[in-house]
Amino acid sequence: NMIRIDGNYDDSVKEAARVAEREGWTIVSDTSWPGYERIPGLVMQGYTALVREALRALPEAPTHVFIQSGVGGIAAAVGGHLAIEYGDKRPVFIVVDPARAACVLETARAGHPISIKHGQPTVMAMLECYEPSLVAWRILSRVADAFMTVDEEDAISIMKRLANPAHGDPSIVAGESGGVGLAGFLKAVADLKIKSKLRLDSASRILVVNTEGATDPAKYEELVGTTPEAVAAQRRTA
Repeated sequence: NMIRIDGNYDDSVKEAARVAEREGWTIVSDTSWPGYERIPGLVMQGYTALVREALRALPEAPTHVFIQSGVGGIAAAVGGHLAIEYGDKRPVFIVVDPARAACVLETARAGHPISIKHGQPTVMAMLECYEPSLVAWRILSRVADAFMTVDEEDAISIMKRLANPAHGDPSIVAGESGGVGLAGFLKAVADLKIKSKLRLDSASRILVVNTEGATDPAKYEELVGTTPEAVAAQRRTA
């Protein structure tokens, strides 16, 4: 049963917590706040399954990892697991925020968790968060090497690029938030200053994660110009 409220993601989290307290319910969320940290920590542990699977499939460890961030949950899970797995030899880890909802980047600038003002909505709806998870920030403050943002057109361009890849590459359905890590990587290599600072070169091995498919099929078709079903069918016949 879905209940809609007026407001954004952070407002919905607060309302869910209020109703859960009133009804005696247990909240399961990947964002955390004072007094609510154990369950988000367990959710984040679950995210590490995708890291283990990826590392098993890779012939060599990545040198750089670009992961998108909303409240920071999946970014912290990936970055934390890589730090445990590789120690001092861990990959360079870059957190990518939407420019219109860069709560993790601004928290990094401040050096402590902060809430940012709500501005113009971002197409990256699953990342439209204005306050980081406390559990996630504790990890990211230790394992993240850089923080950056991407713009609306960057996210949309990646959706189209994954749906219509270079010859020989598989087509991939990625939602508005799914390819943001890849968008961050392409933005980084296109900027000589960022590229140099992150030590990106022809020997770099990049890991990114597509965190969603077409969560809003109508929006996907509007932005990409084709349906997610058509993109998936193209992959099957390639």
